[in-house]
Amino acid sequence: MIWRLIRPDAVRVLHDKLAQRSLRRYFGILKGKYVPYFQISKLVEVNFSEDDPIEKLWHIHDNAVKKLYSIVKRIDNGEISLKELDTPKKSLLDLKIHIAKRIIQNCHFCERRCGVNRLKGQLGYCECGPEIEVSSIFHHYGEEPELVPSGTIFTCGCTLSCIHCQNWEIARHYEKGETFDPYSLALQVERLWEGGCRNANLVGGEPTPWLYHWLETFKHVRVNIPVVWNSNSYYSTETAKLLAGFIDIYLLDFKYGNNKCAERISDAPRYWEICTRNHLEALKYGELIIRVLVLPEHNRCCTYPILKWIAENLGPYTRVNVMFQYRPEYRAYEIKELRRRLTEEEIREAIEIAEKVGLKNFIT
Repeated sequence: MIWRLIRPDAVRVLHDKLAQRSLRRYFGILKGKYVPYFQISKLVEVNFSEDDPIEKLWHIHDNAVKKLYSIVKRIDNGEISLKELDTPKKSLLDLKIHIAKRIIQNCHFCERRCGVNRLKGQLGYCECGPEIEVSSIFHHYGEEPELVPSGTIFTCGCTLSCIHCQNWEIARHYEKGETFDPYSLALQVERLWEGGCRNANLVGGEPTPWLYHWLETFKHVRVNIPVVWNSNSYYSTETAKLLAGFIDIYLLDFKYGNNKCAERISDAPRYWEICTRNHLEALKYGELIIRVLVLPEHNRCCTYPILKWIAENLGPYTRVNVMFQYRPEYRAYEIKELRRRLTEEEIREAIEIAEKVGLKNFIT
């Protein structure tokens, strides 16, 4: 286990009280005490017809999600075990897959709502087609300590166009990924778990365009691996509903403290409203780690309002990674302040902001 030498903090975090406080259920899954949501969603019975109108399907879905969390509570409290639940003819996970299949035919997984039929090969903003494209699958040692070693699955395509993107080759499809069917990709997920990874980390690019494929994949995953949704947060309300009862940890970017910066740097209209909404929804249905990448000259307009909002709306013990890894990439030279790395003064200022707004569980 070379990762123990590379990342000793990934060992120490197992005894970190602040990490345990915000990620109690995740650590419980790692210990075998709890079960990932997707496994339980396979056992929640639902009755629906594939011909039902979408409004009826959402009504059935929302009631089933409530039932799922009731069952989760009983399982977590030791009142029942997963083995006591019968496998239904149709499950909540089956319903999620069917709804996602409808969405991909009029695609609105993200807030751009392109409306293209991707199953027929039509391409929207993300340029993602009918088959999932995987760039790489590997044990990642560079993530947050509680996630290391993380079983990262990088997919191609993205719903944003960040001018400083560090993964631009896969985000913009310059690199063509390998296609997988759900069974083959499920085997890859199982191998990550069996190889010692703490989680399945769905990342990119951006995982949002591939939600239909991810739901199909985890229908066939047999191991109790926690699922991490590693996202830019620019996804639709429908996607947020489908993630409920599927995702264990929401690893969400909080990129900008205002819409002007979001549009200028990432072509992301209404980013603040969408991002804050999805962070609030994430905390309702799973556990949350927030990434805040500090940008040069953006502490006042972005870092401060982001961290203040988190402290006031998600709580001071929210797990936040204040990141200083920014480096000019891709087309960053087009924006003057993004042509350089952070100064030591900017780094100190960001830490002072986190402390000033009252965050007690942030890492750097």
